[in-house]
Amino acid sequence: ILRQAEQLLDQRIHPQTIIDGFRLATRSARDALEAAAVSHADDAAQWREDLLSIARTTLSSKVLAADKHMFAEMCVDAVLRLQGSTNLDRIQIIKKAGGKVSDSFLSDGFILAKKVGVNQPRAITGARVLVANTPMDTDKVKVFGAKIKVSDPAQLAEIERAEREKMRTKVAKIAALGINVFVNRQLIYNWPDQLFADAGIMAIEHADFDGVERLALVTGGEIASTFDAPELIKLGACDTVEEIIVGEDRMVKFSGVGGGRACTIVLRGGTTQMLDEAERSIHDALAVLSQTVSEPRIVYGGGCAEMLMSRAVDDSAKTVPGKRAIAMEAFARALRQMPTILADNAGLDSADLVARLRAAHYEGKSTAGLDLFQGEVIDVAGKVTESFKLKRQVLLSAAEAAEMILRVDDIIRCAPRQRRN
Repeated sequence: ILRQAEQLLDQRIHPQTIIDGFRLATRSARDALEAAAVSHADDAAQWREDLLSIARTTLSSKVLAADKHMFAEMCVDAVLRLQGSTNLDRIQIIKKAGGKVSDSFLSDGFILAKKVGVNQPRAITGARVLVANTPMDTDKVKVFGAKIKVSDPAQLAEIERAEREKMRTKVAKIAALGINVFVNRQLIYNWPDQLFADAGIMAIEHADFDGVERLALVTGGEIASTFDAPELIKLGACDTVEEIIVGEDRMVKFSGVGGGRACTIVLRGGTTQMLDEAERSIHDALAVLSQTVSEPRIVYGGGCAEMLMSRAVDDSAKTVPGKRAIAMEAFARALRQMPTILADNAGLDSADLVARLRAAHYEGKSTAGLDLFQGEVIDVAGKVTESFKLKRQVLLSAAEAAEMILRVDDIIRCAPRQRRN
């Protein structure tokens, strides 16, 4: 859009006139996009197929393109479990190096990458979960500047005994809440760990802060740090908590949480770089799918939507008098750059393909788009699908950004700092 605007400025057309034309063009393009959008939310099977197609479209340009069908199923299942929510915190992504990318899987429930304490139960049914962020070490006398002098080893033993009794009292307060799973953000030392084992409580230590936050969210509990007022502590709940093995590591799985909304995607791969890139790809797909669930309308991709909007803007420009029409035609040319870039990126003859695509749309084939695998213009309905909400936002954001930059008359730069010697 800015490149087209630059050419108009060279023709001595005022920036405000260009902006007025661009605004008219944006309105025409948006109306055409809304008219072309369709929704299959009433047909569950077709609706799921639309979501799968959107996920495949998103993953096609990513590192997971080779396994896009498997990951598309995974992402759609995960998003549908959210039941309309757009809060992706309920979907945990765990990266485990080793194995193949195709070994990745979706697990219902929440998986915490930690181990259960020694001599504690490995599986619990009907779990009452306390998520805490509290020190469970030896709980020394934490008074700054305090010094304790002893003249007899018996006095030192008495101090240590007092510390142990203090920790026993703290564990008793936690156990009195009626919990059977204790997840702590901080370390749990051997003595309290033994007390939890004696009480039949599964204790998990040093859970990362992000994991603790998510666990509190999906189990319906709140993070507690003191236990003197039991009535103010909100416990979480889930059906089962069990220790599982993923790859070579032991983890803790919380099943039946949050009305069945939470789930975990476990990614496998050869290197950490591969896993990081796979996580970004999965997050992109989850983000666009969650937004599509909240706004179920879809449009067709492969340059179809852009060419549709371009034709609508061209038709509107014919009825607009003055220089604004020239700006609208420039906006239409900018929209046609999208299928051109798609064809160029695929190593195809963009001039020929875009000309054929444009001719197809002017013949009334409103669902014509590019098949970049075959290098042909095809009917993309049901083949290349994109989110209407995303496509609309791309159009509006691009137009607003171009308008904002066009409004800049001049740039004043500060003089560079003088360097001495």
